[in-house]
Amino acid sequence: MMSAVGVALPTIGRFYGASAVSLALVEMVYMLAVTLFLLPVGRLADITGRKKIFVSGVGLFALATILLPFSPSIGIFIAIRFLQGIGVSCTVSTSVAILSSVVPTEKRGKAMGIIVACVYLGLSAGPSLAGFMIAWLGWQWIFFASVPLAMAALILTLTRLKGEWKGAEGESFDRVGSLIYMAAISCLIVGVSHLKSDAWAPGLMAAGILCMAGFAIFEYRHPSPILDIRLLLGNRVLAFSNIATGINYAASFGLTFFFSLYLQVVKGMSAQATGFVLVVQPIIQAVLSPLSGTLSDKISPAKLSTAGMVICAAGLGCAAFLEQDAGIRQVVVVLVIMGLGFAAFSTPNMTTVMGSVRSIHYGIASSLVATMRSIGMLTAMTITTLLLSMFMGDAEVSTATAPAFLNTMHTAFIIFALLSLVGIIFSMARMEQTPGPKRKR
Repeated sequence: MMSAVGVALPTIGRFYGASAVSLALVEMVYMLAVTLFLLPVGRLADITGRKKIFVSGVGLFALATILLPFSPSIGIFIAIRFLQGIGVSCTVSTSVAILSSVVPTEKRGKAMGIIVACVYLGLSAGPSLAGFMIAWLGWQWIFFASVPLAMAALILTLTRLKGEWKGAEGESFDRVGSLIYMAAISCLIVGVSHLKSDAWAPGLMAAGILCMAGFAIFEYRHPSPILDIRLLLGNRVLAFSNIATGINYAASFGLTFFFSLYLQVVKGMSAQATGFVLVVQPIIQAVLSPLSGTLSDKISPAKLSTAGMVICAAGLGCAAFLEQDAGIRQVVVVLVIMGLGFAAFSTPNMTTVMGSVRSIHYGIASSLVATMRSIGMLTAMTITTLLLSMFMGDAEVSTATAPAFLNTMHTAFIIFALLSLVGIIFSMARMEQTPGPKRKR
């Protein structure tokens, strides 16, 4: 649903007659839903049961996915993507917490590598399968084909995943804090994305900042918060690792969106050919993530993930210089660099986060790093949406508007590369206090 829909965006845009901004919203709203619900759902899972929330998420995801192809308008399509994102938040916020609960500490890096590899295998299949389906079956089959996979996941979970895990059974759920958090994120994202077009946007941004400050104060004082501020303030590794996560995904997530449109509109490639090109990055990530995870059990995972961020920054810098006449080989080189960087970053970073807390906090740590990842992705799409509205307005991405699109893409990648440099600083700052790998005696 991430990489496949990215490839399908131009086709979906033509089907609905949607603008470039509307296509950005297809991805942005999905990530907004994931971001809004990750923290509350993660806390709810700690209280009521992580498996229960995981199963509910898979079910909601399947329902939304089957409804998407029947959307009568781009507006309805975007609304259902929001529901789909809620389902995803339920699975993402619980999966790593469940994994950390059942895998011994000395094998956690390897286990994280396997689960991250599975994520990237899904991302790898997305572009190529999407391109094939668009060419031969229609873009709707991207969603039709996903429903049996979701049902298979549901059946496997119910029949093979035995037991239940609760880190905070009996504690109260922070409804007020959840609402403040959702209001803050919504106001910030909507305000930033409308800065150029609407006079009320700065006021909404300010309201979002005030809500976020109020949320932090409220959570600090709450006996059963959805975000344990005291835990963050007292754990430098956890805090800086999450900041690095958010920044790295904010810098890197927009690559697929821009390259999908660049290859199909500017370079004139088919959706199927575009899928085969874009699959390079996730394949490299899938192949190397288990190796990266195994290495993080033996050497400092924080140093490995920092090296990965440096590689990603280099890849984004190269992407900023792609012109209209650039060869496909140059695009592939950027994707290879990004694949190497993310493989070195993702698994060791997750190992660092989960290794910095006690088992009672696995649910909080898992949902927090997933939230920062989603906030990063959402930030990338917010920056992208804002730049598209500045450079292109409501115009569709087409051959006629290719120069404006290229200006947007170049500006975005320069901003993303600079963000990466900031993320590297935070990643380096945590290394002094990061514990070394734990070995068997």
